[in-house]
Formats: sequence, structure tokens, C-alpha cells
Amino acid sequence: MKTDFDYISENYRHIYAEIAEAKAKYRAVDDNVDFMAVTKTVTPEAVNHAVSLGIKLLGENRVQEYESKKDFYDPSARVHFIGHLQTNKVKYIINDMDLIHSVDSLKLAAEIDKQAEKIKKIQNVLIEVNIGEEESKSGVAPENLEQLLAEIAVMKNVHVKGLMTIPPSQNSEKFLYKMQELYLDISSKNMDNIDMDILSMGMSGDYVKAIEYGSTLVRIGTALFGARNYA
Repeated sequence: MKTDFDYISENYRHIYAEIAEAKAKYRAVDDNVDFMAVTKTVTPEAVNHAVSLGIKLLGENRVQEYESKKDFYDPSARVHFIGHLQTNKVKYIINDMDLIHSVDSLKLAAEIDKQAEKIKKIQNVLIEVNIGEEESKSGVAPENLEQLLAEIAVMKNVHVKGLMTIPPSQNSEKFLYKMQELYLDISSKNMDNIDMDILSMGMSGDYVKAIEYGSTLVRIGTALFGARNYA
């Protein structure tokens, strides 16, 4: 008998199979690729159904929306903040986030450090890179990345775990390659207090290509939950 969420189950099986195929084709046997469900505008009931299928990682874009839904989520899933984060909103999510993906400035990192110190937490973060250097997108310019990493490395309550990007929709493969090269270059420098464990790139339209170019975490919303109203 069909249920309201059967389409999510079908989408999940398709995506999971494509991830497994891409890993087998492009990556080492022991490489890990995490499958994140992006929950923007999705009801907690639909999110929890995805968790019941095996999703253990949720990506939140908006602070206010997260606060309205978090008490209804299955507590077994870890939550990452993946959207643009304003400094004055850090205090509202600092308790809950396993990882913050969208750190793109020293100012934001300093506020995370400040708020994390208050609750005696070391907050794991990713640095968002604007790999296509698009004016419409957040992220540090590639040529400024190493300096930003060095400045954040001295913070006691922030720990960099890797990099995140959203490549341009046009010629995305070119920028996925550039991001992989940047990630490998930073990894090779072995900077103090900076880990390169995670390369977060790839969404509903390009996650297979992202896996080919080294992504360890793909962020999938529309392909899992269907088209949504982003108003």
C-alpha cells in the first residue's frame, strides 16, 4: 500500500544506488561519502521518514526555520548548518550544530569562537570557498583561503574540518576539478590546527560528478524530497 512518503523512499533508493555506483567507479574502496538530506521547507514528518530510511545527516539553511522544526526531528540524526550564517544568529544554533559549513570570513569565525567558548564547546566548521568567484555567492576567494585558514587556526573554540563549495551551474565540472585541486593543495600543507577531512560539494544536479572529483559529503534536497517552494 502506498503512503504519502513512498516517493521519498523511491528517490532515496535511486540516489543511494547512484552514490554507490559513483564510489565504485571513481573512488578507493575505503573512501567515505556522506549523504546529507537538505531540509529547507521540508516538514519534520518527511524529514523523519528520510531518517528512517538511513539518512543520518540533516542540512539546515535557515536559523528561524530550524528553530521551528528542531524539536520534532528524530534525535538520532546529526544536524549541520549549511546556509549563509549571520553573526547575530550564531548564538541560536551553536548548541545544536555538529558542523557549520558556511564559514567565509574572519568575523564569522570569531563570533563562532566567542559563542562556543561560552558553552565550553569546540565547534567544527568548514570554510566556504567561492570557487567560481561569483558576486552572487558567499565564500572566500580561493586566493585568500590560506590566509583565512591561518587566522582561524589560532582560535581555541573553532576547529576547521575541511572545505565546502557551491560551484557555478555552468561548466560545473571545471570548478569541481579546481576545488579538488585546491583541497588537495591545502591538505598537503599540513597546517597546524587545520584538518582536511571533509570536502563538501555536490547537490541534486551534480552529486555524481562531485563524487568523481573527491567530494566526501553530498547535500541533496530536491532529488530526495521533490521540488519545493523556496519563497
